[in-house]
Amino acid sequence: MKLNSYQKTAITTVFATLFLILVGGIVRSTGSGMGCPDWPKCFGSWIPPTSVDELPSNYREVFVEQRVEKNEKIVSYLEALGFNEIAHQIENDPNIKKEEAFNATKTWIEYLNRLVGAVIGILVFLTFLRSLSYWRTKRSITFLSASAVLLTGFQGWLGSIVVSTNLLPGMISLHMVLAMVIVTLLLYCAYKTSEDLVKISIDNSLRKKLYVTTLIILVLSVLQMILGTQVREEIDVIKNSLTDTVPPRSIWINSLGQIFEIHRTFSWLLAISGGYLGFVLWKEEMTGQLKKVGITNVALIFAQILIGIGLAYLDVPKVLQVLHLVGIALMICCQFLMILMTRKSNTKED
Repeated sequence: MKLNSYQKTAITTVFATLFLILVGGIVRSTGSGMGCPDWPKCFGSWIPPTSVDELPSNYREVFVEQRVEKNEKIVSYLEALGFNEIAHQIENDPNIKKEEAFNATKTWIEYLNRLVGAVIGILVFLTFLRSLSYWRTKRSITFLSASAVLLTGFQGWLGSIVVSTNLLPGMISLHMVLAMVIVTLLLYCAYKTSEDLVKISIDNSLRKKLYVTTLIILVLSVLQMILGTQVREEIDVIKNSLTDTVPPRSIWINSLGQIFEIHRTFSWLLAISGGYLGFVLWKEEMTGQLKKVGITNVALIFAQILIGIGLAYLDVPKVLQVLHLVGIALMICCQFLMILMTRKSNTKED
């Protein structure tokens, strides 16, 4: 059985969104998040400059003023909605008024990130259009695909807030969490329209064991993702506050607070649960698609832990930062897929 147009588009969009997370990791690791100080344009143009000579002499002041003006509107909206604490945080964050010097490399990295994001937006909308073919048979697919479009639009708006607030702590975490919500939503739609292609033959007791174990691992992974984004935000604070210049990477980890200790402790819980999943897969001598997904899950868990160890003991190398971000995204997607595969009994019973 061949994939139809919706299935192909949805699966393509899932992988494209994961690629965007990879690009986002490059943006974060290279410090290019403010490579474009405005949004949706970049230095006031749809195609950014390649040299500072193409900008007015007072470009720093101009874009800071634009950012401050936009933030004043955001603060008023948040206060009207009752989010006074967030509004106060934005209004009083000194980094918002920080002037950003032009750096051609960082500008074009961020610009390419935005271009990829725009392509993802088009793919998500195309996924929704093709979901209309399920309106009569699986109406939930159309509704969920429409939800993905709305969330993607909100994600784009949130991206503008991230820039406007100069990478305000909390905003980046929300940006990452929302990206994972979108990609798992698309993955769910792709799976539900393709589950007839998935052949699983295990008894019901084993299915339940795999389902519960993977669900626990998924919860731990989501918590680890949130903790990890908070660790990354704390590193940003260290970079911006210790000295006038960016402190060496060798002191970043030692300067972290309790959040890093919690993040590291949770990795042990993931290692134990991942090891148990691997033991179950080995003991039951499973075959087929489910075993492949299960082995991939175990491999991703321990690869992610090794990358985390490398980050802690090798002074936070940029390459490992990117791999760590992509790794957690792949972990969550693979775990979510395994939960979908084991959620219902469609084969043998005890």
